[in-house]
Amino acid sequence: MSKVNDKQEEKTLEEAFGELNGMIEQLEDSQVSLENSFQIYQEGMKLLKYCNDKIDTVEKKMLVINEDGGLDEF
Repeated sequence: MSKVNDKQEEKTLEEAFGELNGMIEQLEDSQVSLENSFQIYQEGMKLLKYCNDKIDTVEKKMLVINEDGGLDEF
């Protein structure tokens, strides 16, 4: 089972999404106990929050061209 570690910032979004897909597959397995399912769910929610935060950071760094041809932050 994947653990969401303290060094999440070293993880790319692609790696994080891959881990989330793995967690989904584990949750779909009928052999996984309820306790393990809940633990996987909690880890997945932490990882999802990390992904959302990372995406928000990228969006804030994006620039858009304004009407005057200058650049504004997104």
